[in-house]
Amino acid sequence: MSAAIDARRPNNRPRRGRDSLLETGLARFGTGGDSGLARALSHPLADYYLVLATTTLLVGLGVLMVLSASSVWSSVTNQGDAYYYLVRQVAFLCVGVPTAWWLSRRQPTVLMALGWIGMVVSIVLLVLVFTPLGIESYGNRAWLSVGVLGTIQPSEFAKASLVLWTAAVLANRTRTLGDPKRLLFPSLLGFAVIEGLVLLQHDVGTALIIALIMFGMFWFVGAPLRVLLALGGVAVVGVGALVATDPERMTRIFAFLDPTAAASDQPMNAIYALASGGWWGLGLGASRQKWGGLYNGAQTDYVFAVLGEEMGLIGSLFVLLLFFVLGFAGLRIAARSTSKFLSYTAAGMTAWIICQAAINIFVVMRMLPVVGVPLPFLSQGGSALLANLVAVGVLLSAARQEPGAARLLASGRRPRQPRLTSVIDGPQPRD
Repeated sequence: MSAAIDARRPNNRPRRGRDSLLETGLARFGTGGDSGLARALSHPLADYYLVLATTTLLVGLGVLMVLSASSVWSSVTNQGDAYYYLVRQVAFLCVGVPTAWWLSRRQPTVLMALGWIGMVVSIVLLVLVFTPLGIESYGNRAWLSVGVLGTIQPSEFAKASLVLWTAAVLANRTRTLGDPKRLLFPSLLGFAVIEGLVLLQHDVGTALIIALIMFGMFWFVGAPLRVLLALGGVAVVGVGALVATDPERMTRIFAFLDPTAAASDQPMNAIYALASGGWWGLGLGASRQKWGGLYNGAQTDYVFAVLGEEMGLIGSLFVLLLFFVLGFAGLRIAARSTSKFLSYTAAGMTAWIICQAAINIFVVMRMLPVVGVPLPFLSQGGSALLANLVAVGVLLSAARQEPGAARLLASGRRPRQPRLTSVIDGPQPRD
């Protein structure tokens, strides 16, 4: 553990059994030396600009890919309207961007309150899914009808609420996180309630992401290894039971192990799309698999396959680079934050986005069985996009409140002192 971190640790704070990942040299990573990169990363607002730039590029690519990937399916299912999904995506984007900006200007106390309010609202919305307002699609009852606004997926907003609420709970127990009871309750109870409601909707993909968020946050705060292993064992048994008792999930496992026995050719067509893209791609809008091979998944779960086909390996690697930079910036924000709440929140939001992106891309590349999770910022889906932008807004807020960034912003808001001049009386020079 670094001396800087030890110096900030109160003398009466007991050392936990395992150091938190956030209490490492990550805060100073890449800042040593005289290179241009080191100087850029040393800027007080470097993390803020990294998150803002990568998110802007990912959202921009997402709009392009929804336009391209959804045009065929939208024309077939919406009476020839090729722009139906694009219009909905842009509408949610117009709500999400101001929301992210508003959140980026909020103080930790406001974000804590939003976490508690969000948990209550999320639970209510998840329960309403089981009423006549709920909508079932492709075996999952995970959507809620909201009248003229169409449908929303409450589980997406529950992810953001869970991170904020859990961070608020854990931040108030910093000195006792080595005690499993203080660590797990009520945090684990909150996760269990949300997880249970999501599993009742048969949405295993979202349940998997929520479980990874839970493990990520407990790992980041330095939970004892025995606790993590115990939770992991329970999770493995639970997932095994869910798969073994559901014929459709078993079919997905068998299809992953033996592609020739798959009931759907969608996963293999995703590989064909990536292979067809080559180095530079076929060109924007020129995807062939979106015309039927990827079916309804071209603009949702398999949008990365369409991107790889149209933009090639170079475009795919660029997207991977953007997610890597976003993850690096998010973890650096968590490591540099002096507020435990902001530190845990930034870590949780980063774990959510990066883990979900990794799972989606692994599924597209046939490195995992199909689990049905969207690619953050790029997949079509208004609820997912809005929830992702909420996460970005919180990350930007934490970045603005890093010690160096806060001092810089405060100095920029400080009113300028009036310029004082003096008049000296005395003999004036003669012409």
